[in-house]
Amino acid sequence: MIRIVIILLLLPVLASAQSLTPAGRVVIRTDIQGVGGLSGIEVFTDSSFLAVSDQGSFVEGEITRINGIIRGVTLTSLRPIVDSKGDSLTSYHTNAEAIAIGPNGDIYIAFEGNHRIMRHADLIGPSEFLPKHPDFRILQNNSGLEALAINVDGKLLTIPERSVREDLPFPVYLYDGSEWTQPTAISKNGAFLVTGADFGPNGRLYVLERALGVPVGFAMRIRRFALVNDRLTNEETLLVNRFNILENMEGISVWVDSSGQTRLTLVSDNNFNRLLPTIISEYLVND
Repeated sequence: MIRIVIILLLLPVLASAQSLTPAGRVVIRTDIQGVGGLSGIEVFTDSSFLAVSDQGSFVEGEITRINGIIRGVTLTSLRPIVDSKGDSLTSYHTNAEAIAIGPNGDIYIAFEGNHRIMRHADLIGPSEFLPKHPDFRILQNNSGLEALAINVDGKLLTIPERSVREDLPFPVYLYDGSEWTQPTAISKNGAFLVTGADFGPNGRLYVLERALGVPVGFAMRIRRFALVNDRLTNEETLLVNRFNILENMEGISVWVDSSGQTRLTLVSDNNFNRLLPTIISEYLVND
């Protein structure tokens, strides 16, 4: 088992008092080779989690809380993501940016660089490549499929970090098990770009966004939408955070804990840069 040291961050957050309540954050510090670049996360009811790294790895771990507040993390495994032949990913195929777990336990991963989505039955066996929407082939090299989510009906949704043109909204692609369509989009609002998404237990879609701050650093926003007849509607802004400028938040998991409380768990991507921390933070959803 890999043990890591945790330091608690005590920095302010702006959140809607009606919608979200901060529930702690920790900085993960480790010298374990290969841990870093965490870009997507899924948390389970028992507080274990599965994350993906943008250098082509699965990272498993467990979250510790005291009185409902996150206080620590233990990493339990680090293993390579494999391709359809069972081989470890290499070169520009490694850049995993998002993860979603289907109702039957299948694991879906979205990548940029080689913009694609892969499906895994488990963490060890070979993957299956899903078909591509034609738009995937023209996405920018470092701004590809950043967000991935799946609802209770098994419908997969993905959103790129950037749209094809600066004046266009973010396209939202849906996969029905055989083909992709692009029936809806998310409006642009300010300098924020999409970095993650997940469906909550009520079927609403939570979208995580990041912007470069002024003069330096990162800002974060979370918006929520209803998905009705394959259209995203009823937009709400739940959080805007401009204080924690070193938090490059890229992954979001919306889940229900053993007490029935809906939580948002976020993970930051340190880009394997020692100046940037890897952070896991949480919020309680109040409505």
